Amino acid sequence: MLPRLATLLAGLTLSGLAQASATHYPLTLDNCGVPQTFAQAPERAVTIGQAGTELLYALGLGERLAGTSLWFNNVLPEFKAQNDQVERLADNEPSFEAVVGKRPQLVAVQFEWMVGAQGAVATREQFAELHIPTYLLPSDCEGKDNLVGADGTRLRPFKVESIYKSISQLAEIFDVQARGNALNTALQDSLLRAQRQLAGKDLAHTSALFWFSSADLALDPYVAGRQGVADFMLQTLGVRNVVESSEEWPTVGWETLARANPTWLIVARMDRRRYPADDYQKKLEFLRTDPVTRNMDAVQQGRIIVLDADAMQAGIRLFRGLEVLSAAFASGKAAQP
Repeated sequence: MLPRLATLLAGLTLSGLAQASATHYPLTLDNCGVPQTFAQAPERAVTIGQAGTELLYALGLGERLAGTSLWFNNVLPEFKAQNDQVERLADNEPSFEAVVGKRPQLVAVQFEWMVGAQGAVATREQFAELHIPTYLLPSDCEGKDNLVGADGTRLRPFKVESIYKSISQLAEIFDVQARGNALNTALQDSLLRAQRQLAGKDLAHTSALFWFSSADLALDPYVAGRQGVADFMLQTLGVRNVVESSEEWPTVGWETLARANPTWLIVARMDRRRYPADDYQKKLEFLRTDPVTRNMDAVQQGRIIVLDADAMQAGIRLFRGLEVLSAAFASGKAAQP
């Protein structure tokens, strides 16, 4: 698992801290094609999306958070004490008024469908009119069209460098560059550890399917498409995604998925309950009892991995997810929740 950031920061020498260049304000950054200017390091921030929230916690910026929203899983244990001090504005999308009411000097956003051209919360222009900078995680805008498909469509494969970029830019915005460098180093090391677990293992004929959720268990499931974050996880470990759509999370019929007969099934575990299938136990029951899915090799042979939903997103949990998947692929044993 990833070392905690406090351990990393403790290991930084005074000279290392001194070498990190300070931020010069006003700072202007290009964020997803929209320039954002910061007159000073934000004292109050609001996050819309768990990935951005935990990135700021990992950067030691929890005391700057005035509110959070849009959670898939409970907060990571190492951040619980800090998170307990921060108001949760909504489990899912907050209202524009709730965000603005916290008087933020930065709104960090995980998904463009929350704050964007058709934002469920608002457009970036609405925040700009109130002189509130918005920072959209580059992982959800670079090489992606969020106006096509329910969760957007990838125009080119997701790149893990977009996460490192988010960390570096947020660290620059808040003037904590040394912490950003340390966190990026830890994440890069974690990715390499996951790959090393599979060194010498032949996965040429290994395939997988990510099942995120379903609007109803009787309907087609939301599964991971090609070129997205979850697909990147498989590509990094040398495993093939059986879904061919370039949508981020397309719906695909179980008959089609059963014919593809993936070696592994990876199901999302969530603490949110927007849809019945958010409950991973209901997913497992469906897989084992449905007349189509119960005959899949992965179901019959117990090759079902339960993985936190936010480990399938572009944040620090992705790297923990890679290590969980790598361990399962290496041992042939499914990870238990």
